[in-house]
Amino acid sequence: MNYGIVAFPSKELQDFANSYRKRYDSHYAQIPPHITLRSAGEANDTTLQELAEQLHESASQLKPFEIHIGKASSFSPVTNAIYLKIDPTPELENIHELLYKEPFGGQPPHKFVPHITLAQGLSASEHDDIFGQIGMGNIDFTETISRIHLLYQLENGSWSVYETYRLRGE
Repeated sequence: MNYGIVAFPSKELQDFANSYRKRYDSHYAQIPPHITLRSAGEANDTTLQELAEQLHESASQLKPFEIHIGKASSFSPVTNAIYLKIDPTPELENIHELLYKEPFGGQPPHKFVPHITLAQGLSASEHDDIFGQIGMGNIDFTETISRIHLLYQLENGSWSVYETYRLRGE
């Protein structure tokens, strides 16, 4: 089965993202707005339980972290995806790096760009139109993330929370 590690933003930020996602994100029904901390990977039931135990231990050493979003951006021309750009911070980078070290292992599939997807699966003209609309809006969110979540993917493609971890580091 596939698993991933994410952080969910506040309800206010999720509502803002969903106001676009419900119309423009082909994955809207599969997962709530989120920050991907570790991309999807493969695991069996035993491996998933081991990951859960290690994540519990790691989360107890991690501090809650602050995020700031001040604009929308795009992955174009690589893909016609539009997202809320999260300002990179050392704390966020450290969490991402930790989740690719042993025992989690592996290599990130691409450079870490912290974001919350607003739209994907768009044609070029849809992308340009929607990106222009979003870019004209006033985007300014700052909040503290105090939990991360281990998710697993169901057969229908949707994602479900396997376990939630409170960041308690001092």
